[in-house]
Amino acid sequence: MFGQAFAPAKVNLFLHVGPPGAEGYHPLCSLMVFADVGDRVSLAPAEAMDFALTGTFARDLAADGDNLVQRAALAMLQAVRAPRSPVMLALDKQLPVAAGLGGGSSDAGAALRLLRAAWAPDMSDARLQDLAASLGADGAACLWGAPVLAEGRGERLSPAPDLPVMPAVLVNPRVASPTGAVYGRFDALGAFGDVTPPPTPEAFETVEEVAGWVSLLRNDLEAAAVQIAPEIGDVLNALRGEPETLVAQMSGSGATCFALCASDIEAEQLAEGLERLRPDWWVRRCRLGGPWPDPA
Repeated sequence: MFGQAFAPAKVNLFLHVGPPGAEGYHPLCSLMVFADVGDRVSLAPAEAMDFALTGTFARDLAADGDNLVQRAALAMLQAVRAPRSPVMLALDKQLPVAAGLGGGSSDAGAALRLLRAAWAPDMSDARLQDLAASLGADGAACLWGAPVLAEGRGERLSPAPDLPVMPAVLVNPRVASPTGAVYGRFDALGAFGDVTPPPTPEAFETVEEVAGWVSLLRNDLEAAAVQIAPEIGDVLNALRGEPETLVAQMSGSGATCFALCASDIEAEQLAEGLERLRPDWWVRRCRLGGPWPDPA
């Protein structure tokens, strides 16, 4: 009934964003994959509902009742509409905050999976996905941590093409890239993209094939994010200048960027080189794909 769940980092292999509609929301099209690095959420019996926050980036995420793990618990309580045994939810925050990695949405998804097992094991996957979607645009996509093509506001999901496990490096310059500010600058620039899904094969055999395809696509928020946080441009230049990098892009609204590499060895070499060059950056070698197993 109780245990831990993995909350993987989300990476947008591409992100095409259109002009805002009448309600102010931007349509998008994005292929989301997930890394084998992320946060951890745990659930344990308690005398009263409680929440604990630990981890490298805990101090950047205030435990003030407004983070997505606590909002997920409230949504689940409202959904089951019956008294439930109190629990302690704990979040081990290892991903940077406001980083374009969907950390909050992934944390919420992990919490929802644990809470369903504890409180509502008969709840359907569809109902759980609705709850996740109610918590934010990335909520539904991040619930299961599996590659998915997202459209609309992020709520229209369809299967991703078959993908290989992709060696990669994630780099964040340890600056925030707030989504609202990036979209505000994006609107001011007016460089809206076409959100029609790009031509995509049913399956990719190698990471080189994926990289070649990604190189033809884009992240429409990149220019706006770089204006707000020029350090993002420094990261992209550094990644794109290294021989181990097959392709490099920004994820989400930034500030994290990723590089695909041909092998784990090359990803490790790239990560180690960047760590020596910029010890002030957050650098993680990883694999992209998903879903990844929950910890034992």
